[in-house]
Amino acid sequence: MIFTTTDQLSYTPKRIISLVPSQTELLHYLGLEEETIAITKFCVHPEEWFKNKTRIGGTKTLHLDKIISLKPDLIIANKEENVKEQVEQLAEKFPVWVTDVNNLTDAYTMIIDIGLLTGRKNAAEELIGCIKNKFELVFQIVNANNRISAVYLIWKNPFMTIGGDTFISSMLEKAGLMNVYCNQTRYPEIALSELKNTDCELILLSSEPYPFKQKDIDELQKELPGKKIMLVDGEMFSWYGSRLLQASEYYTWLQKNVWFRDI
Repeated sequence: MIFTTTDQLSYTPKRIISLVPSQTELLHYLGLEEETIAITKFCVHPEEWFKNKTRIGGTKTLHLDKIISLKPDLIIANKEENVKEQVEQLAEKFPVWVTDVNNLTDAYTMIIDIGLLTGRKNAAEELIGCIKNKFELVFQIVNANNRISAVYLIWKNPFMTIGGDTFISSMLEKAGLMNVYCNQTRYPEIALSELKNTDCELILLSSEPYPFKQKDIDELQKELPGKKIMLVDGEMFSWYGSRLLQASEYYTWLQKNVWFRDI
């Protein structure tokens, strides 16, 4: 069973499998150590879970037989991060909660829904309150400055960026940036010649899913001498659970030290 409303689950789950890294971290934040029985190989936070929890493959390469053998009473998946066919196969045997997070409001909804599903409603509400309070400073700095045009790269060979309907684009806006490719959808491929011709002031190279390094900055800077290029922590722009607490602090630091100082 695939379900999207919390009242469709009539019990508090005791055997949870998470198929999404950022939501795994959220389960840990909510204190679901005993209840979470398995995670993916990309669920690197918290470190102790990554080391000790049973792993059931990658987000898009799930070991279905292993999941079935664990007999979960709740599987938490995501529309974008997991493969539809695999999720549907699992849903034939187990209840699967599928989230769809495209902006900060969606993230708040997801957090409270998981809190309701797992019996951690109060903790989820407190987390949302803390995130909102931290983002107030982010918004104050943004409102006091002009937005900076930016391109956020997630892949190389070919270069890929993010469209305006993605969670990352939403978070760029919250951080005070204007996505040059906001009129496109999902994750378009772009050529180096396109980057040369954009009016962007800043090019961000994400640490994930492609692990950009300093050498990539050096190579791009030769081709784009008039652009400011920097590495950023991809988790701070694409993880939509409790990582948002750290993301707000990261944005504030970037605003004060990069966005509105050097450009």
